[in-house]
Amino acid sequence: MTNNMTYQIQVSWPFEWESRQVSDKSALTMYVLDGNAMGMTAAEGFKRRKPVSFGQPDSIVVSIGYPLTNAVYDMGSPSGADPFLDFIGDALRPWLHNTVFPNVDFTRDALFGHSFGGLLVTYALISRPDMFDTYLAASPALEVQNGSILEQVSARFGTGDLTSSTYYTSTGCTTTSGLPALMITYGSVEEFPARRRTENETAFQARKSYFRPLGMTEHCHDLFDLVKASGKVRDVVLKEYTGQDHAGVAASAITDGIDYFVDW
Repeated sequence: MTNNMTYQIQVSWPFEWESRQVSDKSALTMYVLDGNAMGMTAAEGFKRRKPVSFGQPDSIVVSIGYPLTNAVYDMGSPSGADPFLDFIGDALRPWLHNTVFPNVDFTRDALFGHSFGGLLVTYALISRPDMFDTYLAASPALEVQNGSILEQVSARFGTGDLTSSTYYTSTGCTTTSGLPALMITYGSVEEFPARRRTENETAFQARKSYFRPLGMTEHCHDLFDLVKASGKVRDVVLKEYTGQDHAGVAASAITDGIDYFVDW
């Protein structure tokens, strides 16, 4: 519990480990937001990938779940996001390292989030760029608060230095170069919906009028351009899923995010 919020934490580790007391093991870690909805998808993604990806490192998935009413508070504004990130860095990660797997050598960490979770991932990148090695923002809700997160990206990444006192300094995570990596994903029909076979014109126009102003495609491209131009990441990737809507992106983005995270 943190900031009067209660979280459900679920941890997945490799089948091959005989117990949590294994030694002489190293592992990647992926922290999954909205873990009660997407944590199992991530855990299965790692497990299904391993037989066909020779040499894949052992990986741990940490799912962070909570009542859905908490998501907007935790992920929608700095007043909620900062305590939530404090919880991950100051309570959850040390508990994982020192209590759950005390003999495991933890290497790189990733943070995955979809929708409001993707917004939180974006905020984490610009406010705490050394907290994770890889940031995975799927269909990030960048339109929240009139797109103010993009202004923050420009302000924080457009000038200054990653070692500035305005940035968070974390421990417990290593990166391959000292700079983080970012993957942004979205669906082609999120901002530009296609008419469904059983949908009448009135319903279609109503759905378009709701989604178009959210500007998913435009905002994701803006985020990509800002981060790429900043030079403050070692890599940034923007991927569009043809024919995918907002809900459908999550599973695809987890699978591709695992590939992006592992293959460095």
